[in-house]
Amino acid sequence: MANTMEVKVPDIGDFKDVPVVEIMVSAGARIEKEDPLISLESDKATIEVPAPASGTVKSIELKVGDKVSQGTLVLMLETDDAAAAAPAPAVVSAPAAAAPAPAAPVPAAPGTAVPAPSVTAPPPAPASVSAAPVAADTDDVQTGVASGLHASPSVRRFARELGVDLTRVAASGPKARILKEDVQTFVKQTLAAPPALVAAPSAGLPLNLPPMPQVDFSKFGPVESLPLSRIQKLSGPNLHRNWVSIPHVTQFDEVDITELEAFRKAQLESLRKQGVRLTVLAFLVKAVAGALREFPTFNASLAPGGDALVLKKYFHVGVAVDTPDGLVVPVIRDCDRKGVADIARELASLSEAARERKLKAADMQGGCFSISSLGGIGGTAFTPIINAPEVAILGVSKATIRPVFSDGTFVPRLMLPLSLSYDHRVVDGATGARFIAHLNGLLADVRRLLL
Repeated sequence: MANTMEVKVPDIGDFKDVPVVEIMVSAGARIEKEDPLISLESDKATIEVPAPASGTVKSIELKVGDKVSQGTLVLMLETDDAAAAAPAPAVVSAPAAAAPAPAAPVPAAPGTAVPAPSVTAPPPAPASVSAAPVAADTDDVQTGVASGLHASPSVRRFARELGVDLTRVAASGPKARILKEDVQTFVKQTLAAPPALVAAPSAGLPLNLPPMPQVDFSKFGPVESLPLSRIQKLSGPNLHRNWVSIPHVTQFDEVDITELEAFRKAQLESLRKQGVRLTVLAFLVKAVAGALREFPTFNASLAPGGDALVLKKYFHVGVAVDTPDGLVVPVIRDCDRKGVADIARELASLSEAARERKLKAADMQGGCFSISSLGGIGGTAFTPIINAPEVAILGVSKATIRPVFSDGTFVPRLMLPLSLSYDHRVVDGATGARFIAHLNGLLADVRRLLL
């Protein structure tokens, strides 16, 4: 005699409000006891919720993206008999950093390809793979379900990250189950096919790109496989898109910050008592806000059709923060209305949250312009990649004492190298040069930041 039972999230330890990243069954489907129902992803682990009994799924009570805790209703199950088994404990698999959900990607870190997967994946399939029949089916990507398809959640994730449609992959596992090796074989076969024409992102230009070479490096000496971090896996495709689809021009310059540094040091002690760590970066954020107001095309984005500019009337500046997992870009809002000390305080707070992995999605959204500072590490210049849909980014290198000729003699001055990359579809060379010259003027005379 069939009975209907509620299937709820079992005891999953200390985890609460864990997002659902996959639903592995559908209404009307026949399932067996211990079959995986849903996959959850915390910041520490991937958790699968198994079926407590055999039967037919009557209804699904949640969707991908919902947050659940112990006791949350998952589905209604029409069991085969009245004696339904007690819920089985969740199975904890690999570290969560390895299993990024396909939703809301982390904004790309400017000027670098940046942030640990549960599987050792080959590099994402190049453009020629996407051109071949590997575009993932929308329903399969969102729900992890395909008619007559059997694959574990980790294999589904692996395929999703490579953009592979599992319905096109031949299964070699028991009971026609698709294995990770099957996905890898499919990608290798696709790469071996003749290259196809691929449309460049946001452009109508075809790119005849050959596949990346597949090299067995172990033939030449010892090797070690190091999985990409979660941020690297998420930001890499965005950086590639930005580099391919945006015509970058980089303007190099250096600014004399001798007086700015003297003023900063004079204020250090008093601000430290207020809990503020005053850095040159805080002055840079304030100066960029002033330059954006003076040059509105830098504070804009191309409309989706590419035939108009969206001019922003607010001034939010993103700042790349180095974390153990890679670069992230929190955004400081309304920089034009905040003092340098306020910006420094907010910058320190966001940087600490980034390193502790406590940034919220809203903290990394809405940026108008980005700053990528490598001044604390070194270097004289670099070419930062624009963080689309922004149209420009400022790279900052290490300040050094340089001899500068002034009034008939050489004097030591503290010079800060700047690298301004901009979208040449929006900003021409003359405007780019004027922008960085104006920025230099604001930084060279700190009093102008008060105007």
